[in-house]
Amino acid sequence: MRIVAGRFRGTALATPKTQNTRPTSDRMRETIFNVLAHSYDNPVQDARVLDLFAGTGALGLEAMSRGGKYCVFVEEAVEPRGLIRRNVETTGLMGATKILRRDATSLGEAGTIAPFDLVFLDPPYRNELGEKALSSAVAGGWLNEGALCIWEEDTSVSPVIPDGFEGLDVRHAGDSQILILRYNGV
Repeated sequence: MRIVAGRFRGTALATPKTQNTRPTSDRMRETIFNVLAHSYDNPVQDARVLDLFAGTGALGLEAMSRGGKYCVFVEEAVEPRGLIRRNVETTGLMGATKILRRDATSLGEAGTIAPFDLVFLDPPYRNELGEKALSSAVAGGWLNEGALCIWEEDTSVSPVIPDGFEGLDVRHAGDSQILILRYNGV
């Protein structure tokens, strides 16, 4: 697994040894970022990025490689947090990132963390965690109004879009679907 484009293009990322983490494939990341660049006026440039259910950190690191300003990775499990740390060190992004040990479905208050412009969430498939995570991010003040949210989910699921969000696009690839939402405030 590698970073697809940008200043860290081709950088190999540490991947899990177990099947408990399902990283977003290189192909899927390329599709996501091409859609963002060509259909949404490249919202990645200078964005504050929130990567929920971060796993290896591949989505957030891809965003940083393509011009993101700052990224917070939220991951509760120990092994994936270690992978994120290794991948952040490999790219030299220690000063532009933060790794939080939290449950993405109960983030709590953002506190001194400024809100985010771009959110990636790739929850475990078929567990209905995406809606809970987005609702938690809203309740805690984690999102800027107008933030774009990219939600990866299994195609067998019909995700429920939380209040305050507008569905903009849905893309399918294999057994995955990508929902692109905009947070319009509540």
